[in-house]
Amino acid sequence: MKTFKRFVVAAFALCLSLFAAAQAAGNGGFQTFDGQEASVEAYTGEGDWLVVMMWAQGCHVCNAEVEGYAQLHEAYADKGASVLGISVDGQADIGKAREFISRHDVPFPNLIGEPQVAMRWYATQTGSRFLGTPTILVYGPDGDLRAAQAGAVPPEAIEKFIAENS
Repeated sequence: MKTFKRFVVAAFALCLSLFAAAQAAGNGGFQTFDGQEASVEAYTGEGDWLVVMMWAQGCHVCNAEVEGYAQLHEAYADKGASVLGISVDGQADIGKAREFISRHDVPFPNLIGEPQVAMRWYATQTGSRFLGTPTILVYGPDGDLRAAQAGAVPPEAIEKFIAENS
């Protein structure tokens, strides 16, 4: 009987953890850097383009590219486009992720998520496997995903894409 009770308790704990994971997946499992639950969807569908940059603080390409995305965000602030960052560093490296934002003086909002959760969110959004950072997603003014690309994408290419698809 003790074995059965342990099994039931373990099964219940597993169900709770799966439920929590499913809830987190619903909002992407992201948080603001202030610890509030957040979702990318809260930033989409407001009539503006949204460029999402998935990054990691230790990614050399991310460190090289973020300045261009900061400039893109500032240049388009009043022209119908903005940038949202998603750190895939997770809570274990939130301090390093904060340093990344500070070091590069990143003006756009950023969310943070656990690596596995961010990868699942990306796969749900695109139907493709997450390949690494940086990864760029572009959402149209209607909130629909219009493009996704792993690797460095020059901000000029994003500007051209938005101009051609507006």
